[in-house]
Amino acid sequence: MKHAGKATQAALRLIYWPLFFVLALMLVSVLAKFLGSILIYVAGGLAVLWVLFGLFCLYFFRDPNPAIPSAPEAILAPAHGKVDTIDEIEELEFMGGRCRRVSIFMSVLDVHVQRAPVSGRIAFHKRAAGQFLNALRTDSAAFNENVLLGFLSAERDGERVAVRLIAGAIARRIVVWADGGTKVARGERISLIQFGSRCDLLLPLDVRIKVQLGQSVRAGETVVANRP
Repeated sequence: MKHAGKATQAALRLIYWPLFFVLALMLVSVLAKFLGSILIYVAGGLAVLWVLFGLFCLYFFRDPNPAIPSAPEAILAPAHGKVDTIDEIEELEFMGGRCRRVSIFMSVLDVHVQRAPVSGRIAFHKRAAGQFLNALRTDSAAFNENVLLGFLSAERDGERVAVRLIAGAIARRIVVWADGGTKVARGERISLIQFGSRCDLLLPLDVRIKVQLGQSVRAGETVVANRP
């Protein structure tokens, strides 16, 4: 008969659309539950990584108090790390010529707070822009960003001692706390280099070097050299 079944079709259409909506809603609910579980796991993983990063930062920026030697002839290590160079160089800006150099490499596991090797006044402070080569290179001071701090010693008349803070491939920020003209005590905090880097201690030619290549030293505590 004419138009037979159309009413049923109309009814089915009315049934299908709500069914489609219900099924779509159920699918969205399942996906939300599935994705919600994933997001919970991701958030948990990120929280664990944040905690680990926070603990590493607290460890990296640790600042232990050294047992500062009182011997008047002692010149102390300015940084924690390993001595990998002992030689003589020309430094004209502050030392005024040839001097002894003790270079200390700081890994990411070392303390990165630097301390004054002698008591006196910071009479020279110069930042030099440069590259960020690996601080494992002993010649990195010639190329990398660095800060030269010159000390007029109060422990020996006319004595000049310098510390060169050298940035590395990871360490790209040198923070100096003791500005030019500041009076500092032996072992006092002077700066911070963030992450692996290098520190050169420049000394008069007549000092007696007390450390050896490969020796680990501690800032403000290890005697690097003695005055004659």
